[in-house]
Amino acid sequence: MSERVIDILLESFPKILIPGLLRTIPLTVLAFAFGLVIAVIVAMIQYANIKVLKEVCRFYVWVIRGTPLLVQLFVIFYGLPGVGILIDPFPAAVLVFAVNEGAYASETIRAAMEAVPHGQMEAGLCVGMSWWQIMRRIVLPQAFRTAFPTLGNEMISMLKDTSLAANITVTEMFMTTQRINAKYYLPLALYLEVGFIYLMFSTILTRLQHYGEKKLAAYGKR
Repeated sequence: MSERVIDILLESFPKILIPGLLRTIPLTVLAFAFGLVIAVIVAMIQYANIKVLKEVCRFYVWVIRGTPLLVQLFVIFYGLPGVGILIDPFPAAVLVFAVNEGAYASETIRAAMEAVPHGQMEAGLCVGMSWWQIMRRIVLPQAFRTAFPTLGNEMISMLKDTSLAANITVTEMFMTTQRINAKYYLPLALYLEVGFIYLMFSTILTRLQHYGEKKLAAYGKR
């Protein structure tokens, strides 16, 4: 590397990192949190086997998992204005990522709920607990403990997928890198640099995931 390239990388590092802290991380956290809410609702409906609603949920999961995330972003941000619905870039990205994550995570949570022995549901009914109490106190806690590693992996995957938000003009890390590259034209060095920052964020999330798994394992032994 020449001295010029090193100087540009040092100058661009904070310019890329700041949008990562102010856009990429909040986008990931918000979308994952909303997606988790959607996932729990969808998983509970399917677990309860409410026929009409179950078919609606299965259709939602089928459509979202069967279409590319980039297409979903374009439909919401560029397509909806055609019918008079305008959404700003960041909220549009949060909406799309949340809906997308909700479909994938709902299957993870549903499978984890079904892994809970059915006898525990019957035991709860025998002691006079309502269906919702059984879900809240027995089934969901065990399901989340089972699903936690997979959900952690999905959150890390979402962090990297947020780079697609640059396609709908969200000024996150990848778009910032593209703008810097347009000025200096150092694609190899600059894209390796933003990749390193993504790796830093992913490593932190991985450490938090492992810490959470240890805590849940210790809690489960009590």
